[in-house]
Amino acid sequence: MKGATTNICYNVLDRIVHEKKLGDKIAFYWEGNEPEETTQITYHELLVQVCQFSNVLRKQGIQKGDRVAIYMPMIPKLVVAMLACARLGALHSIVFAGFSAESLCERILDASCSLLITADAFYRGEKLVKLKELADEALEKCREKGFPVRCCIVVKHLRRSELGTGDSLSQSPPIKRPCPDVQISWNEGVDLWWHELTHEAEDECEPEWCDAEDPLFILYTSGSTGKPKASGVVHTVGGYMLYVATTFKYVFDFHAEDVFWCTADIGWITGHSYVTYGPMANGATSVLFEGIPTYPDVSRMWSIVDKYKVTKFYTAPTAIRLLMKFGDKPVTKHSRASLQVLGTVGEPINPEAWLWYHQVVGAQRCPIVDTFWQTETGGHMLTPLPGATPMKPGSATFPFFGVAPAILNESGEELEGEAEGYLVFKQPWPGIMRTIYGNHERFETTYFKKFPGYYVTGDGCRRDQDGYYWITGRIDDMLNVSGHLLSTAEVESALVEHKAIAEAAVVSHPHPVKGECLYCFVTLCDGYTFSSTLTEELKKQIREKIGPIATPDYIQNAPGLPKTRSGKIMRRVLRKIAQNDHDLGDISTVADPSVISQLFSHRCLTVQ
Repeated sequence: MKGATTNICYNVLDRIVHEKKLGDKIAFYWEGNEPEETTQITYHELLVQVCQFSNVLRKQGIQKGDRVAIYMPMIPKLVVAMLACARLGALHSIVFAGFSAESLCERILDASCSLLITADAFYRGEKLVKLKELADEALEKCREKGFPVRCCIVVKHLRRSELGTGDSLSQSPPIKRPCPDVQISWNEGVDLWWHELTHEAEDECEPEWCDAEDPLFILYTSGSTGKPKASGVVHTVGGYMLYVATTFKYVFDFHAEDVFWCTADIGWITGHSYVTYGPMANGATSVLFEGIPTYPDVSRMWSIVDKYKVTKFYTAPTAIRLLMKFGDKPVTKHSRASLQVLGTVGEPINPEAWLWYHQVVGAQRCPIVDTFWQTETGGHMLTPLPGATPMKPGSATFPFFGVAPAILNESGEELEGEAEGYLVFKQPWPGIMRTIYGNHERFETTYFKKFPGYYVTGDGCRRDQDGYYWITGRIDDMLNVSGHLLSTAEVESALVEHKAIAEAAVVSHPHPVKGECLYCFVTLCDGYTFSSTLTEELKKQIREKIGPIATPDYIQNAPGLPKTRSGKIMRRVLRKIAQNDHDLGDISTVADPSVISQLFSHRCLTVQ
């Protein structure tokens, strides 16, 4: 698409407002952590706010090609911030607000972000997240490493009722619990309040016209290196815009009167593609949800569906399995009559959860689009089309338009008919990532070296006799926990930073709600004893280094680890041990087979 000129912010706002004449249409219903906290914002109002904040960023020196880090809760100003960056041709790098200060620091450093946008604090269910405190800690770490971020713009979100600026969110009912007196440390010369900067900003801002192949954003995955460096996925303006707009339209059978709700956080690719850019490119009305599915009770999701008359609903198998635990009544006590299409994303869905989703949530009348795709693909790759594709519980069915999948064996040969092996794609598509930020060589090695001429997903796949595709899970060194990809190296690196740990290995373990959880094997340094205190210290360290999503369910004392004679840890064997499966297959390459029986005898029998 090189040589074409466009701007994605113009396409999702100006075009919708001025050409489509949809300025008065609601872009987002915002549902806060508390059910009473609600507001809505139209496309015209959003355009004004984006232009104002674009002018703020421009005044702070942000220009085309600069990188801006965003570390915010699920509030409308998060959408404003990312679109303002896109309007100026600056790359946004959004960091999930559940990540630790260290994770934020590493992402700021890798992208050389000159500015950070964050908020004072927010509630996630009962939990108070002191976001500014975490941001301060991250910025201090950046300074210690020789990279001082010159500006931090802060949204007064938790105490927004103090603003009195006419901001629609400031008029929201206060949270039910007393607003805590969160002490905000202020760094003069660096910290600036969002509301003060935008108060007198002009509400018109000409977009920066970009080449279609200019970068739009960086979004970090957990790379196999164990650090965000060399894992910053770069998507470009034109191809990504075309792909998310098209997949949204057809996969969700979009119609103008729809109310769409994707429950993903914008900190993940699903939120980028199907909370913000895809729906907005189609002029859709969406729900933006700050809370969690179980607060203040387990029927929250379905009360929101009824409140806003949601027609298309898109969530993760983890959430489905979580709510399934509580039975049918929390679902069936709500009407859900508005629902027309249900979707799943993030990980393979087990048939039991699929059937419950279809029969109970969808009352057996809503087709389910079980979508397979990745941060790297930008949008849907394998998916049913609602009403057109006969469904099979747990199958991602067939490729989207123009997508050419193949299944390869270990030798790189394409398998025909019924087969199981490596899932690859044979030809490019508009939404494919263009590079890894700052490391194009790594991009080529990770995705194209193993099987030259193919894009390698890192996932296993089975094709049945009817040609349906079934994702069987990761076959590289990645772990899929509640739909979030984590690298084994990243978790292992956090474990061995503890003074008591000499070596660590991490594998996935089946979990009834999360799909997979982390099972860690740790070898102690001389002089240390394995104890419950140590396991708690290790969990705390992982939370601090990576974030709560990486907290392991099991940590096992491992006097030794099964290795090949070349020293490679045999994770295949460790997965079998974690599941107490003695059918180990060929273990002739294990250097010390006695280690295996020791590990079976030390197995964790219960969640710690």
